[in-house]
Amino acid sequence: MNKKPKTDTSSNTEKDPDDWVSGDEPMTGAQRSYLKTLSEQAHLPDAYAEALTKAEASKRIDRLKQKLDLE
Repeated sequence: MNKKPKTDTSSNTEKDPDDWVSGDEPMTGAQRSYLKTLSEQAHLPDAYAEALTKAEASKRIDRLKQKLDLE
């Protein structure tokens, strides 16, 4: 048994967005705001789209964070 479960990075608390039960729902307000901000900072306005799902928005946010070296 792991003595430090909170620091165990092998857990499945971070699922692939494609596997989310609610992944097909519209993106949240927080995702919308963050994605818009990141797309502006990266000078990639096409990365933002109103009709994205939660899963699509999450993947775009992750890609933009990598591009902007925010991870």
